[in-house]
Order: sequence, then C-alpha cells, then structure tokens
Amino acid sequence: MKSSIFLAIGLLLGEFVNAQSAVDFANLARYKDDNTAIVNAKKKVDVVFMGNSITEGWVKNHPEFFSENNYAGRGISGQTSSQMLLRFQNDVIALKPKLVIINAGTNDIAQNTGVYDQDFTFNNIKAMADIAQSNGIKVIIASVLPAAAFPWRKEITDVTQKVDALNNRLKQYSHNSKLTFIDYNTAMRDEKGGLREGLSKDGIHPNLAGYTIMEPIIKKAINKALGKK
Repeated sequence: MKSSIFLAIGLLLGEFVNAQSAVDFANLARYKDDNTAIVNAKKKVDVVFMGNSITEGWVKNHPEFFSENNYAGRGISGQTSSQMLLRFQNDVIALKPKLVIINAGTNDIAQNTGVYDQDFTFNNIKAMADIAQSNGIKVIIASVLPAAAFPWRKEITDVTQKVDALNNRLKQYSHNSKLTFIDYNTAMRDEKGGLREGLSKDGIHPNLAGYTIMEPIIKKAINKALGKK
C-alpha cells in the first residue's frame, strides 16, 4: 500500500479517535446492514458511488438507475472527504466492486468539518483512489458540481472559484495518473458558475432533472471502463 495512504490515514486517526468518544464521526453504521447483505450475497455490485448528499439524493430520486445497472450508492449527507476516507474500507473495498466513483469536495469547501484546505481535500481523494487501485478496483473521479453559494454557509463568498480550482486539480491528477475524470460541472453550470436554473431547488442538490443530465455522462464512462457497450 502506498505511503500516501498511510500518511493520510495517520493524519486522520487522532481526529477520528477523539470523535468516536462522542459520535460515529464517519457514520460507519449507516450502510452496515446493506454492506453485510452484499458481502454475503453471491452476486456482487459492479460499481460503488462514494459521495455525500448529492450521491445519497441520487439514489432516493432515481433508485432504478442503481438497481437496474447493479450499482450501489454510498452517499451520506453533509460528509467531507475525510469522513469518506475513514469509511472507504467498509463502504467500498469490502464490497469488492469492479469500479468506484469518487465524488467529494462540496462539503469540504463548505467547511462542514473545519476550515477548507485544498491540499487536505485533494490528498483525501487521492488516498481513496490509491486504496481502490491497490485492491484491484478501477477508479473514476467525478467533478464537484457547480455551486455559487452554500445556503448554510452564506459567509463563504468565493465558492465558485474554490470549486473550479479543486476540479482543475482533480482533472490534472486524473490525467497524470491515467484515471477517468468525469466533468458534470461544465454540463450543469450557468454563466455565473452555479447550477443552471431548473436543475436544483437550493443551488447545491440536483433534482431529477439534474440527475438526468448526470446519468448518461457517468454511465458512458462506466461502460467504457468496464469494457461494456
């Protein structure tokens, strides 16, 4: 396992142990029963979508997209990349999928678990990609969706700039590492860098119309990665 993985996990360990005394910081229990059912089943899932409320809402808005394609959604509302990294073993690796979609960064920029640091967020996402690849799982990194402002963090005024900067870094990393990078952002943004009108009620979370744009983009990439037509 690569040294960057151990470094990232080591940096998180103190925070995780302290948080565990009060709550399940990474919400490891959220998908425990669902994961057990998959692990015990003869048929495994092909793809796991790791993410936050955008992923969780996708499953709720269009569950058939997941069930009919043998995908599993592992999104948890409000989560940052550090929380996803902590549950990556349980919610992705243990399921032994062929491929994982990593969609993280929105809540990091929104400072849900502390001051935003692009390097820290990037390294968390990179660590998840490293862990997946070391376990023989293909990786697709998804862009952070467009956002002009966070309704719960109105004091953050440079949201679009931070989203674009992180996306550019993830795109370059994916290119250099020969990973697939999926750009939802360009297809869904308006002239100000936020979600286009009609794709969301709050400017952050897609509605069914938003997910309808995302689905053919990601399915095409998945099929290519898995050699499907």
